[in-house]
Amino acid sequence: MPVGDLSLPEFYPIAGLRIGVTSAGIKKPGRQDLVIFELAESTQVAAVFTRNAFCAAPVRVARAHLQAAVPRYLVINTGNANAGTGQQGEADARATCAALAELTGVSEQQVLPFSTGVIGEPLPMPRLLAALPQGVAKLDATHWSEAAQGIMTTDTLPKGASVRCEIEGQTVHISGIAKGAGMIKPNMATMLGFIATDAQISQALLQQLLTEAVNASFNRITIDGDTSTNDVCLLMATGQSAEIKAEDTAALASFRDALRQVMVQLAQAIVRDGEGATKFVTIQVQGAKSETEALEAAFTIAHSPLVKTALYASDANWGRILAALGRAPGLEDLDISQVSLHLNDVLLAEQGGRAASYTEAAGAAVMQEAEITIRVHLGRGQAEETVWTCDFSHDYVSINADYRS
Repeated sequence: MPVGDLSLPEFYPIAGLRIGVTSAGIKKPGRQDLVIFELAESTQVAAVFTRNAFCAAPVRVARAHLQAAVPRYLVINTGNANAGTGQQGEADARATCAALAELTGVSEQQVLPFSTGVIGEPLPMPRLLAALPQGVAKLDATHWSEAAQGIMTTDTLPKGASVRCEIEGQTVHISGIAKGAGMIKPNMATMLGFIATDAQISQALLQQLLTEAVNASFNRITIDGDTSTNDVCLLMATGQSAEIKAEDTAALASFRDALRQVMVQLAQAIVRDGEGATKFVTIQVQGAKSETEALEAAFTIAHSPLVKTALYASDANWGRILAALGRAPGLEDLDISQVSLHLNDVLLAEQGGRAASYTEAAGAAVMQEAEITIRVHLGRGQAEETVWTCDFSHDYVSINADYRS
């Protein structure tokens, strides 16, 4: 079960954007597994893609198309990642774009393809292509919730966020959906994310805003330390509301805050729905020499199987946290006498050892909670960073052992 409330919001429709959702029967007959986004001609698009060398065919095609033309359509399928499929996989991704382009009267380069699911198997192209007309026929501005469900894989619940803000007297809306529950690690973070706004923003500024927001959200989460082949986060600005310019600092700040709110909510929802997760864990590293150092320390703790299994067992085995911290890259000169460690408000360790005020009863009580903050102070600088993760349970192994069956 997810940790915390993952109910979908009431999505604000985005003027200039419509969504169609239908079933292609890619992995399971009748499942809603094909999603189409239609974008107004005024739309600007920014993207951040996976850095995995074995990136999927749709990632390669989407990158190329994004450089060649202004996108008008997205086509997303679940159940099959079209990754590790060689030249045939790329041909299938391009054929999907060509078929949707013919249906809608745009060029093939104006269609961006995205896939998620099992790696190494070819797409069932006849079923996928046959479903495209149904998806186009269902295009509607209100289908955000259906799209959130349509892009799920091992997710137990759909994930979405929607906010509005006032920009120079006009209401600007931002809505977004994401999928992800396993194979989650920053770089950029393993997931599919589609966020849209009706604001008018240049492509260059949109890309800057997306990169900043990804670094503050999806690049601050991890479930299992694995970076996928299919990651993408797309930000679309349809240009139907207020214009936001780099020189308009107040308007830009308002929009930046609203965008970050949406993306942090989506990123945290992925962790809360982590495969087999029973705890949502915030790791704060303070007193570092640099943000990079703080992140290295936080992720080393977050990726430790021993820390994650202790969290699942509700075992206040704080020595595992210190052991992980002690092997973090860049901390070879760490003065352990300056380090302190808290679980929520309970001080566990300081001055190189167990805190005099600590009791096992206090540690055990904290570890029983569903939401836990691990706070480390390194005592060597002013930088700090926060990472979100979850525990490892028996269910994580079962879900991934049975993924293809």
